[in-house]
Amino acid sequence: MNGWQFDFSPVSLGISLLFAVASVWFFLRSLKSEGHGGWLTGLHALRLVIALLIAFTLLRPERVVSTRRTEQPRIAVLWDGSGSMATKDVISGEKQTGSRAAWVKKQIDAKFWAPLQKRYLVSVEQFARPPLNPKADKETQVGSDLNSPLEKVLKQHADLRAVLLLSDGDWNLGKSPITAATALAQHDVPIFSVGVGSETYLPDIELQSVMAPTYGLINERISVMFTLQNHLPREVKTKVTVEGPGNVTGSKNVTLPAMGQLQDSLIFTPLAEGEGDFTVRVPVEQDELYPENNERGFHLAVRKEVLKVLLVDSQPRWEFRYLRNALMRDSGVLVDTILYHPQIGMGEGAGYLKEFPPRREDLQGYDVVFIGDVGIGGGMLSPENATMLRGLVEQQASGVVFLPGELGRQKTLADSALGDLIPVETDYSKGSGFASQAEARVELTFRGRDHWLTMLATDPAANQAVWRALPGFYWYAPALKAKPGSEVLAVHEAARNANGRIPILVTRSSGNGKVLFMGTDSAWRWRKGVEDTYHYRFWGQVVRWMAHQRHLAQDEGVRFFYTPETPRRGEKVRLNATILDKLGIPITEGKVVITLTAPSGASETINLASENAEWGVHTAEFTAREGGKYEVELKCESAARRLKTELNITVPALEKVGLPAKLDLLREISALTGGKSAAPEALAQLISNVNLLPERKPDEQRFRLWCAPWWCAALLGLFTVYWTGRKILGLT
Repeated sequence: MNGWQFDFSPVSLGISLLFAVASVWFFLRSLKSEGHGGWLTGLHALRLVIALLIAFTLLRPERVVSTRRTEQPRIAVLWDGSGSMATKDVISGEKQTGSRAAWVKKQIDAKFWAPLQKRYLVSVEQFARPPLNPKADKETQVGSDLNSPLEKVLKQHADLRAVLLLSDGDWNLGKSPITAATALAQHDVPIFSVGVGSETYLPDIELQSVMAPTYGLINERISVMFTLQNHLPREVKTKVTVEGPGNVTGSKNVTLPAMGQLQDSLIFTPLAEGEGDFTVRVPVEQDELYPENNERGFHLAVRKEVLKVLLVDSQPRWEFRYLRNALMRDSGVLVDTILYHPQIGMGEGAGYLKEFPPRREDLQGYDVVFIGDVGIGGGMLSPENATMLRGLVEQQASGVVFLPGELGRQKTLADSALGDLIPVETDYSKGSGFASQAEARVELTFRGRDHWLTMLATDPAANQAVWRALPGFYWYAPALKAKPGSEVLAVHEAARNANGRIPILVTRSSGNGKVLFMGTDSAWRWRKGVEDTYHYRFWGQVVRWMAHQRHLAQDEGVRFFYTPETPRRGEKVRLNATILDKLGIPITEGKVVITLTAPSGASETINLASENAEWGVHTAEFTAREGGKYEVELKCESAARRLKTELNITVPALEKVGLPAKLDLLREISALTGGKSAAPEALAQLISNVNLLPERKPDEQRFRLWCAPWWCAALLGLFTVYWTGRKILGLT
């Protein structure tokens, strides 16, 4: 069906006719006034043709070519095979609930599209199907992409009449399905969708996440953070348990609010060395529908380590004495002590050093350094000592604890290399601190209630009660506020300034290591009535928390650690290594190489660059392309050092079971394309609607002559020929 169409108004038609009549009159007049015959008559005729073509153009002519398809139209049936379809929320009876995937598979097996085959060709295709071999296909990002399959069928089938989509509407990869729906609407292809699943949560208790360290020490309290979601319309009292190799167990009673979420921590203590998989579980409630999401696992290596601590102070105050005793009685800690005592000379005895470690190789062995009421000069620390301490924290991932005292000697640290490490701003202009006759207590902040450092009980509520019951203090340091990037775990219960409550317990990361500020010197009073229960536990946790990053992996003469500790696929991982020679001195020259072998067997070799020659730190970055355990081999041939370890790369789970179906999206794309969306029980009616679709309108192609560039160029060319001819004939 071909033809011409014009799009003109009465005004444009009148102008076009008037212009044509005027052009004919002007043509006749020119023949009389300028003469005729030969080339001259041809020029007059050419001008008339140009004028008539312009008049024709003013009518906005369009050439219309209509094509009616004679082949049988096609229906594309797309069904969702993603992981979220495993959710069991399709109710088939009064109390029988099946999975979304099972319902869809049942319809596919029954060939529900059979009534359409008399009129249409039917293509059936699954999309968002997980890899057949997840272990071999480590790099594939498993998720739902609704847009791509819709775009694909539109490109594949020129005879496409409609799309039947069976899905829960969940998409987490690719472009928005609205993009493909818009393209389908432009081609007059409606989407008829069947929304599979419930738009609301069904009764369930879900263990959403578990966070645990990659390694722990024997007899060390391991804290596992977990998140529980209650989708039951009632409060639930339950118990969270952890089990692992060697009959390791731990448990915690929790109360879940109705339709609410709980974030908490569970603590257990491994008693033997080893490496294995641990499982966190929540009991299945009677009216719960998804018992599969009530447990999660994590991998933990339990090692025996002796952490090395350096305790530095200027006088044997009570805090110093009891802290030293607590650390010395800890079987997992080796303590060296420096007591300057400027008035009577250096402290002596077992475990006392005669001077601060003068060389970096002497200092680098310490995991944690406690800086008491000492300062720069006056027979105590030197500026060089402060510089080495800063390097120990930033380059070697050690920790420093600042424990100021009533003498106020730490005020001199502000102008040293340690000044930037202190996590609080202080003001010693009005004295060395604040003393009071009335006892004051420490109050935990919201973050401090469940922080691993301050966890003296098994749950945040009990922990807060323990801290409230601890004996208080009569002196505190002149801290003004926490520095940016610091984390305040505890504050003064009453004292405040223009910045708010006075910070008492503050932590902060610096480089590869950590720092801690304790703004009072009365932690030793926590022994009152309970002996060493809380005092020993607190300082033991401080030492292990600050040394944790430093001991991720190590062997003789090699220390290897990385950030973040639990990297995800696609995330950049910073690799750090310190290599020592036979004398224990960090090497500054020599090639340090790491070979990473992925779970699929692919290997990658990375040369570490020397970041800090003084400390012998070598660094590099790598991006994990696969999920799972990487085998790591670190070599330094010049120092004859080698280390083998593993690096576990987690994979973010895009597909989640138990979430409500996103049926509003299906309704939106169906409405956009002129189709319909229905519930599973209305599938038969939806098939009838597809069968009632009218025949597709003929495809039209419109060639708009009036705005075609080549048409304008042709008119311009004719004008050029006309005026050139006039010049040749000598006409003005």
